[in-house]
Amino acid sequence: MTIAVLSALIRPALEPHLPDWVEPHWFASTEQLLELVPEAEIGWFDLYDHAPMAEGVRRAEKLKWFNSIYAGLDFLPLDLLAQSGVTVTNGVGINAITIAEYTVMMMLTYAKGYRDVVRAQDRREWLLDSPGKIELAGSKALLLGYGAIGKLIETRLKAFDVDVTVVRRSGGADGTLGPDEWRARLGEFDWFILAVPATPETDGMIGGQELAAMKDTAVLVNIARGTVVDQTALVTALQDKTIAAALLDVTDPEPLPADHVLWTLENAHITMHLSGRAQDQMFARSAQRFLENLDRYHRGEPVEPRFDPARGY
Repeated sequence: MTIAVLSALIRPALEPHLPDWVEPHWFASTEQLLELVPEAEIGWFDLYDHAPMAEGVRRAEKLKWFNSIYAGLDFLPLDLLAQSGVTVTNGVGINAITIAEYTVMMMLTYAKGYRDVVRAQDRREWLLDSPGKIELAGSKALLLGYGAIGKLIETRLKAFDVDVTVVRRSGGADGTLGPDEWRARLGEFDWFILAVPATPETDGMIGGQELAAMKDTAVLVNIARGTVVDQTALVTALQDKTIAAALLDVTDPEPLPADHVLWTLENAHITMHLSGRAQDQMFARSAQRFLENLDRYHRGEPVEPRFDPARGY
């Protein structure tokens, strides 16, 4: 029997379908997780609190395959996972549809001034003009990151006739920019959409110099990680109106402290990392993927999607 330590949150979707060679051990608390992990060959240690997940990985000396619903796993001891040769699968793509939809919603909400429309409704005030005059059609977007989420964002924005330029590691001859090319063209774009993984290479990739090179009408959209942006430089840019606005589904830290200055800035739109939660299919999709991977694992075939701890994505 293969021991799998699994979150009780996913139990209803998994238990009726687990093969007979799997011996599931379910945890419903941090204490139960840490008690069970030493015997785990397969681990799905997801918790809202990332710290005990990381501790569980450190204690799971028999672990061969680690699975998570999270796409970004930068909070885990990646060096340990890389050294031990543990196979890691993550949640990349599980929430791609809803995050892509959320990105377009954020952009439309800003473009049409919909936040002010909602406020007017709360005041029972009949507006005589729209507070937002921007059309997405004909605007230009720089999309940094072309994974599952980035690809779906591009498709949806092109349906709105947005001119999308993609930045990815490999670059390309089809108009795609490489990692050393996009900064020279920052002044061309109306929207800057961050969909990159959190790695040492992307940490602080948008800082004071990048923000200063953007148009004063440009809008930054971050659905990646808060650490991808130098938040102090962003606050300054928003206060000085170096850029028009920032649409932030992610911040650094999270939750954002109640007394943080970002809350007070009218041109900062904060959506509390809700983009991936704006749907009800996450657990169903994750369970189905895990069950398919169980079959592959048992047959000695590669599981997917593979996360490389050495690269951080």
